[in-house]
Amino acid sequence: MQIYHLSHIDLDGYGCQYLTTKNFDNIKCYNANYGPEVMARVDEMIKDIKKTQPQKSMILITDLNLTTKECNYLIKESASLNCTLQLLDHHATGLNASKNFNWYHLDTTKCATLITYNWLQENYGFDKDKEYETIVKAINAIDIWLSDDELFEYGKVMLGMISGAKEINRILFPDEDRRYKLSLIEKAKELINQQDAPIALDDAMHSNRKEFFLKDKNNTKDNLVSAYITKLLSTNKERFTITYRNHKGLLGYNIGSSSIIGNNAMVQNPDYDFYMDINSRGNFSLRSNNKMDVSKMAEEIGNGGGHPNASGGKIENFKDSFVYEDIKEFIQEYIDNITQ
Repeated sequence: MQIYHLSHIDLDGYGCQYLTTKNFDNIKCYNANYGPEVMARVDEMIKDIKKTQPQKSMILITDLNLTTKECNYLIKESASLNCTLQLLDHHATGLNASKNFNWYHLDTTKCATLITYNWLQENYGFDKDKEYETIVKAINAIDIWLSDDELFEYGKVMLGMISGAKEINRILFPDEDRRYKLSLIEKAKELINQQDAPIALDDAMHSNRKEFFLKDKNNTKDNLVSAYITKLLSTNKERFTITYRNHKGLLGYNIGSSSIIGNNAMVQNPDYDFYMDINSRGNFSLRSNNKMDVSKMAEEIGNGGGHPNASGGKIENFKDSFVYEDIKEFIQEYIDNITQ
């Protein structure tokens, strides 16, 4: 059976996926914040199921609540597919919906990770040796704020560990971002039984982060992250390619560190003329490596300016999206309309 697992973007949400990826071999994960992104990801899952047409599949949603209307929409969209539904959540806002659907499991006394853990145990015989029990309890202690629990402080360090893991943009590189965060939870699991475990995890945080990005030669964390992101951009550069007046460029979204990543991208991709990174508010940075004057581009498309190799500006009425391809399409059409 193929599992399509959508979960939240905090420690609890990734905790659920940490467990399911340990249990299921055939699993594809998605993540969403609360609000409209949830249904955007539901639609993404439905499209992926239709593309692959697995013999049997399950849509699993954890640490996210749906309204009755959204549940009916999910049922309608998945009706023609050989697909079962399962939702595991603990948010009281889903109470009304949970009463109407037998696949909507709501338990407000536990975090979603613990609910998922129990569900995996009951239905799949997961973790008979209790290998993951302690880390699940730590996530539960912090997520539902059991401040007297002995694992509360450890959970608190883990909470900051995940919320601070922003090196990889999850919209642009969702699989890599998730893999990074799950690797941090794995590292936390390894340290949880040490003496003064919260301090041990806090002390190990920097090296744990670096280890994910370290491939061949050690370097500063910023340089390791830059090399990692640049490789992701370069490996799939057709996906990120845009054009401006016969110049070819790479378009990033909310990546940041434009000076380092942009310059590295230009050096590693000499067939490209510029690098552009735009954020959710429409502010953009441009970099080049003596291939073109990006200050003129910044002025034309965003009332900006700067230096020939480093400039920036802002695209007014920028249309943000949860899907990178939509952002790229908007930027390309915007540039084409200005330069035609």
